[in-house]
Amino acid sequence: MKKTTLNVILFDDNEVRRQLLPFTYTRPTAMLRVGITTIGEKWQALLGEATYSYLTVPYLKKKFPLRARRTTNLMVAGHVIPTAQLAEQVLALEPGEALMVGEELIAFNGNAHDYDARHYSRVVFPKHKPLIVHHLYDIFEMNGEVLKQDFERLTAGRESQPLSSTNTVIGDPSRIFVEEGAYIEGAMLNTNDGPIYIGKNVEVMEGACIRGGFAACHDAKVRIGAKVYGATTLGPHCKIGGEVENSVFIGYSNKAHDGFLGDAVIGEWCNIGGGTTASNLKNDYGEIKLWNYATKRFERTGLQFCGLFMGDHSKIGVNGMINTATVLGVGVNIHGAGFPRNFVASFQEGSASAGFKDVPLETFYTIAQRVMKRRNIELTDAERDIYKAIYNIRDRYK
Repeated sequence: MKKTTLNVILFDDNEVRRQLLPFTYTRPTAMLRVGITTIGEKWQALLGEATYSYLTVPYLKKKFPLRARRTTNLMVAGHVIPTAQLAEQVLALEPGEALMVGEELIAFNGNAHDYDARHYSRVVFPKHKPLIVHHLYDIFEMNGEVLKQDFERLTAGRESQPLSSTNTVIGDPSRIFVEEGAYIEGAMLNTNDGPIYIGKNVEVMEGACIRGGFAACHDAKVRIGAKVYGATTLGPHCKIGGEVENSVFIGYSNKAHDGFLGDAVIGEWCNIGGGTTASNLKNDYGEIKLWNYATKRFERTGLQFCGLFMGDHSKIGVNGMINTATVLGVGVNIHGAGFPRNFVASFQEGSASAGFKDVPLETFYTIAQRVMKRRNIELTDAERDIYKAIYNIRDRYK
């Protein structure tokens, strides 16, 4: 008898999803990048062969469809960072059983009705409490630890491509892994505080100084003389220069020139102009407050260091100045002198001096098409529908 393929559904926790806006405006929580890979990619690697899909908000389902069975599905939380041990517990769940941390559901093996009703025949608990992404800043706060976990998993039993003798290595060279097609010449690589992962077709140009933990996913670029501190992750096709510290680029975004970025999360298709600096520390060294989409106000974080959160398709012009703990929505365009306010709602354009105005949706589409075409990627109808849905709900956050 042919074995039935496991059906895994990576679900969004509705409250957590609101906390993680603006990044979850345009993707399920499982598509967030923490460490080297996305959370969903980690679950797929650890759970193994299965059918994977997403349970998310209705307007995202065309791009991220749900494939549910009437009988049994393995429901897995898209905001929980898996380990091998946690995945083993998830796979061991019997029909009707749930894996929980306190009142928070991690995984459930059962039918849709019981999942919706939160009806579980038995509840089990993780052997070790997992890392769980609840807030925007958790992404960069957890990045170093998760990057190390990903590095061990992705490189186990594999041999790195050789590193050119033109590079200078400080620390253990075995903590550097280079994939096929990568080009690194004349760089300084320090592994004392964490590993360094260089993905396929990545280019690290001469004079770049990189301290681990660091990961550059496929086709990323580190420009001449860049100064990169851990723990930093570059998603696919990202390009960085200047000074970057403890930041996560989800993918396809550029900070190619001088300027500082630290303790930050940058979405997809963003561009940060030359000379732009984003503060990550208040002048009085005080506790940082951050805009919270769920509560619609600025909330205490308990953090002293917190930088820029930049939704997809947002841009900052040359010599921009960004305040500590600034949140930019989707499709924001900032230019001109001065510090803009700490929260700019989606599809707004302007400056601190001239103020902000709405960006017409068709104008946004035109610019998005130009940006994506540079990577030979087309703006799809499904994506247009997503941005239209975001556009129609953005007023509540102005």
